[in-house]
Amino acid sequence: MRFAFAPYTLRFRNPAGTSRGVLLEKPTYLLKVFDENDPSRFGLGEAPVFPGLSPEAGPGYELKLIELLANVALGRPTDLSRFSSIQFGLEQALLDYSLGCRGLYYPSTFTAGKSTVTINGLVWMGTLDEMLGRIEEKVQAGFKCIKLKIGAIDWEKEELMISSLRERFPADTLEIRVDANGGFPMDAALPRLAWLASMGVHSIEQPIPAGNRELMAFLCEVSPLPIALDEELIGISETEDKVRLLDTVKPRYIILKPALCGGFSGALEWIRLAGERGIGWWITSSLESNVGLNALAQFTASLSPSIPQGLGTGGLFTNNFDSPLRLDGQLLGYDPNRQPDRDYFNSLEWRI
Repeated sequence: MRFAFAPYTLRFRNPAGTSRGVLLEKPTYLLKVFDENDPSRFGLGEAPVFPGLSPEAGPGYELKLIELLANVALGRPTDLSRFSSIQFGLEQALLDYSLGCRGLYYPSTFTAGKSTVTINGLVWMGTLDEMLGRIEEKVQAGFKCIKLKIGAIDWEKEELMISSLRERFPADTLEIRVDANGGFPMDAALPRLAWLASMGVHSIEQPIPAGNRELMAFLCEVSPLPIALDEELIGISETEDKVRLLDTVKPRYIILKPALCGGFSGALEWIRLAGERGIGWWITSSLESNVGLNALAQFTASLSPSIPQGLGTGGLFTNNFDSPLRLDGQLLGYDPNRQPDRDYFNSLEWRI
């Protein structure tokens, strides 16, 4: 078995506003495993490293990929416990290879084109008018669950946006989720949570910065609005540390990005531990290309989720790859007759 990787830069169709600034492009790495006697057949995956969010992002990232390349050739294990995105991509490549190198990772009724996954409509940060326009587009497209990224404009304007949205669409017709990405000042968090609850908001992701565990535990205990942990999970790989976090903070939900929480295997452990404690969850993508998004959608579908998931649709980038995923309103489906041209990937600059 051999391993190779190829860097790739994804370019945003429109500037993407986040609490960490505006993104114009995003690096990622494609990974493949293959038999050196038949390199035309390869398992494909993606390691979607996220500078500023992925703890492993930095000068040592490609060195770890080179280490993995050498160890695979020698048949030796590689410690990826601190390299979540590489773990995620390697799991994809191995699954694809083991299932015939056809872009199948978790075969199911979803990959047979017979079932779908309900997703939320993500509204990126922007000016008030931009966000209101994006909300209107999502509602008109048929989304019944909208996720708003907040924290980029004045809180008063965000209040206006949410209240006007709620006036038009009551809670029984439109579910509103918000993601603060840790952007609330600590002294303002509780009043804002109370106001959001009064607007019938479903939940909030990461209201305050990660790492303030005692304060987060207090907010989860007293907040009238359900709190979901997101960034708080990043970088935690040991089972006992996961247990300690869940038992200390006691969130209502956890948000799982396999690229940031230990790959598919790490996400499954989080789900098991959360289920034992009555904590809900949903899966969210983390700006993967269509390679990683395809695998992530298949994984999510295999779990038969009962609430809307946070999967992307692949439309953010101008230079994305072809995908079998299709979107019909809020329903993400899979077209088994629409597979990307795998020969295209051979043209990339693979490091072997």
